Amino acid sequence: MTEGSYRKNIHTGLEVEIVLKKDQRTGKLTKGIVKDILTNSTYHPHGIKVRLMDGQVGRVQKLN
Repeated sequence: MTEGSYRKNIHTGLEVEIVLKKDQRTGKLTKGIVKDILTNSTYHPHGIKVRLMDGQVGRVQKLN
């Protein structure tokens, strides 16, 4: 999970699994391709926030 906490590991076009805001309680992951990186800092303990190609926004949990 820590790999998704570092901005340097994430780039547009990368396939990732994110947790959406509505799924934070359950931990359900959503798979998609990164369109935009929304977190400006180099590190975030809960995962870097990204927007997927389909418009969904969440924090990166896994890199695929």
